[in-house]
Amino acid sequence: MHHAQLALVGFLFAWMGGEEVQVLRPSNLSSWIEEMAWIQPFKPIVLSPTPETDAIAQRYLAAIDDLGFARADQGIWLQVGDDVVLDHEGTTPLSAASLTKIATTLVALDEWGPDYRFTTVLATTGPVVNGVLQGNLVIQGNGDPFFVGEEAIALGNALNQAGITQVAGDVVVVGNFVMNYETDPLVAGKLFVQALNSDNWDGEVAAQHARLPDDTPQPKVAIAGSVTAAWQMPARAVPILQRDSLPLSQILKAMNIYSNNIMSEVMAEALGGADAVAERAAAIAGVPVEEIQLINGSGLGEENRVSPRASVAMLIAIQRDMQDTQLTVSDLFPVAGRDEGTLFARNIPTLAAVKTGTLNQVSALAGAFPTRRGVVWFALINRGWDLDSFRQQQDVLLQQVLTEWDPVAIAPRDLRPDNTENPEDLLGAPERTQRLTETAQAAGSNTLEF
Repeated sequence: MHHAQLALVGFLFAWMGGEEVQVLRPSNLSSWIEEMAWIQPFKPIVLSPTPETDAIAQRYLAAIDDLGFARADQGIWLQVGDDVVLDHEGTTPLSAASLTKIATTLVALDEWGPDYRFTTVLATTGPVVNGVLQGNLVIQGNGDPFFVGEEAIALGNALNQAGITQVAGDVVVVGNFVMNYETDPLVAGKLFVQALNSDNWDGEVAAQHARLPDDTPQPKVAIAGSVTAAWQMPARAVPILQRDSLPLSQILKAMNIYSNNIMSEVMAEALGGADAVAERAAAIAGVPVEEIQLINGSGLGEENRVSPRASVAMLIAIQRDMQDTQLTVSDLFPVAGRDEGTLFARNIPTLAAVKTGTLNQVSALAGAFPTRRGVVWFALINRGWDLDSFRQQQDVLLQQVLTEWDPVAIAPRDLRPDNTENPEDLLGAPERTQRLTETAQAAGSNTLEF
């Protein structure tokens, strides 16, 4: 099942790794910086510790001491409004693992907006005679990082509805097409071909179909040829179907719930690469660029370094930029008590929206949770081999802060998710497929005329 794949891909990082078709291109970072000169400059740190939070921090650091790890490798940043109530190595760039995905999330939202949809287009290079496409079937990707089996099944059913049951030629992959988190176009294309024909399904595709509504047909589009790749759409190809992705906000939620590395990498590359994402994220969040040092968009590799302060600043920037929508950080990151994924078996305060990060010797956690004093924004980064103990101490610190400042039963509006379904449950919806070319059927014939 693809949700298992999401979790698996997120886990495997520990081992590392008619209408115009719009193609994503890397952003022009230099011109963007000039246009965004109005962004607020970095604010000086104003520490406002309390005796209670200071005591909590000292107990936390003492527990790290008992584990035998250097305090200089541990980072803490807690902030309520503009008050910084805890700071230990808070401005030091530390190996942050998947907290890197906060930067990718921030820049993706700024570039495309939460309602943006990636498109996948199917085109044909010949007529359809008696249900057989006399030519190639072309699939043009546009960088959808969440194109999985359910989406391919929806396109297969749309082809059947258009009268196509066989393809005499090849399936040609064009553009940035990713399927089931496979970025190699030939591998992704073969997965797509398999999903189109239920006669060739394995257990994984069958399980993906089982997640769809009970009355979802099983497509049958037999491909006679092979899978090839091309640089651009063939000149004689006629687009016939367009598949729109889920909105970007829901894609980001799925990515962050399972900390999916491939999804984040695909988006970061489309945004111009790691350096562009780091510089742009620092500018939007109003922190020194030295505090966000990235080699990729996912967090794989200890060379990805983000300071605890920058982690919090990016989360606050996301929240700020979503003010004109109905969304909050809780719609973009997993919520304790609601979403499992990487939060499984954690004792994080209920209602907290968080992002986890894990490498072989890194455990990180950043997010926000409500208290009667206000929303607490936090980042905790630990370096050392005892990841289970780090996670336990992170949870203890947050629970102690929550106890000190009193929990709330209902999340305030600025931390309340919109209660939409899990993004995985929205995959495969047939209404996100559009017919691009009207087809005409001659009497007694199955020929499609373009």
